[in-house]
Amino acid sequence: MGKASKRQETLGARAKALVSDLTFRRGVLSILIFLTLWEIGFRFNEWFGVMVPFVGKVDAPSIVATRWSDVVLLPGYWESWYLSMGRVFLGFLIAQIIGIPFGLAMAVNKYFRGMFFPPFEILRPIPPLAWVPASIIFWPTTELSIMFVTFLGAFYTIVINVLGGARAVDIQYLRAAQSMGATQWDLFRKIILPGTLPSIFIGAAVGMGITWEVVLAAEMISGGGQQSGGGLGFFIWSSYMGGVMDQVIVGMISIGLAGYISSSLIRYIGYRSMPWRRMF
Repeated sequence: MGKASKRQETLGARAKALVSDLTFRRGVLSILIFLTLWEIGFRFNEWFGVMVPFVGKVDAPSIVATRWSDVVLLPGYWESWYLSMGRVFLGFLIAQIIGIPFGLAMAVNKYFRGMFFPPFEILRPIPPLAWVPASIIFWPTTELSIMFVTFLGAFYTIVINVLGGARAVDIQYLRAAQSMGATQWDLFRKIILPGTLPSIFIGAAVGMGITWEVVLAAEMISGGGQQSGGGLGFFIWSSYMGGVMDQVIVGMISIGLAGYISSSLIRYIGYRSMPWRRMF
C-alpha cells in the first residue's frame, strides 16, 4: 500500500506540474480556439446566410464528436488502428535497422559511400507512393506491399539525416582522440555515434511522419489488404465512398492522434538517450 500511495502521489504531482506548465496551457488554448473557429465557420451559413469558403463545407466539431462517440464503440475502428499502427511500426523499425548502419557506413567509409551513394541519390527522389503499383506486383501479398512502401517512406529520410549528422562531427575531435591513442572503434563509439544521435532522432521523427502519410495512402490504393478493418486509410476511403463525411473527419483526426503519439514516443526515447542535451 505504501508503494502504491507513493506512486499515486508522484503521478498526481506530475499531473499538477503539467497543468501548471505555461506551454501546456498555450497548447490547450490554441486547440480550443481552433475548434471554436471551426464550429463558427460551419454555423456561419446557418446563422447569417453566408457560406464560409472551405470551412463551411466541413462538418462541425460537434457533429464529428457525435459520430466519434458512435464509431469508437465499433470493433472495426480499433482494428483499423491496430493494423495501421502495426504496419507503420514494422516498416519504421526495419527502416531504422537498415538505414542507420547504412548511413553510418557511408559517413565513415569513403569507398562505401562512393559505391552506394550515387544509386541511393537516384532512387531517393522517387516518391514512395510511386512504388505502390510495382510493390503490389513484386510482393506476394498486399500486406507485404504496404509494409514495403512504408519502409521506403522512412528509409531515405533516416539515411540522409544519419549521413549528414555523422559528416557534421567536428574533425578536430577525431584528431584530438587519435593523438591520444584512440582506435577506430573508440572514435566511432565515443565521438561519431554520440555526435550523430541528435540527427538520428530528428530523422526518425520526420521519417515517422512520412511513414504515416505513406501507409494511409497505400491502404487507400490497395484496399487495406482486407475487406474489413483494413487500416485507418481504408477506413477513411470507405467512409468517403459511403458519403459519411463526418466519419472521414474522424479518421483524419485519428491519424493526427496516432502520428502525435508516435512522434512523442520517439522524442521521449531521444530525450532519455541523450542525457547531455537535458542540461540545456
